Amino acid sequence: MLDAAVKALTQILSPPMRSILWRSIGLALVLITVLAVGLQRLLAWFATNGEAWLEAALGPGFHTSINVLAWIVSIAAGLGIVLGGIFLMPAITALVASVFVDEVAEHVEREYYPAEQPGVALPLGVAIPDGIRTALLTLLVYVIALPFVLFLGAGFLIFFIATAWLLGREYFQLAAMRFRPPAEARAMRKHHAATVFTAGLFIAAFVSIPIVNLATPLFGMAFMVHMHKRLSGSRPELIEPARKTGVPVA
Repeated sequence: MLDAAVKALTQILSPPMRSILWRSIGLALVLITVLAVGLQRLLAWFATNGEAWLEAALGPGFHTSINVLAWIVSIAAGLGIVLGGIFLMPAITALVASVFVDEVAEHVEREYYPAEQPGVALPLGVAIPDGIRTALLTLLVYVIALPFVLFLGAGFLIFFIATAWLLGREYFQLAAMRFRPPAEARAMRKHHAATVFTAGLFIAAFVSIPIVNLATPLFGMAFMVHMHKRLSGSRPELIEPARKTGVPVA
């Protein structure tokens, strides 16, 4: 697993990947800016107007609870785009990955598995909805965990574990669906759930690093291509000599 992570890190900086890297970063910056500004304005509206509306809807018995919630939201609104940039990045990278999945996977397969049958490109109608579902699920988990961040600090651990689980399953399924039907890819992911989650911890650590995390779609996808190959029974220790000699691997 560590070897797969090192190979992914090395390859995302290689010349063939640079075009994908810059396009991925550009799309991520556009999405993160739009969503972060939207989040900041939504929070600001709730902090100023939403409190009265919510109390009128729920009744005076919820006054204290609503005051506490408004206080939390006021703090969040004050953090603005910075808050959005931190907490939305995993969701954004999941969506961006669904756009560039095939370009990244093809480079990895061509470089490290030239003797094996290449994967089949995923239709955008399959990849993008999968990325959207993961992004929305990520946002839901983060909204639930946010109060724990503000009050207990344990929310950061919840964020990290949730990110590992969500992004691990997303990137693995994208890699697997190049070779398997969606149902079979999901079944394989569930069968190797512990391994996929552990691999997801690498991606969660990567996406936690500011600036560097803009390259998460490339790292996560390249990493999970290697993981899928290993779990499928590929033998990279034999593929490396094949790359040098041209001898096909049985």
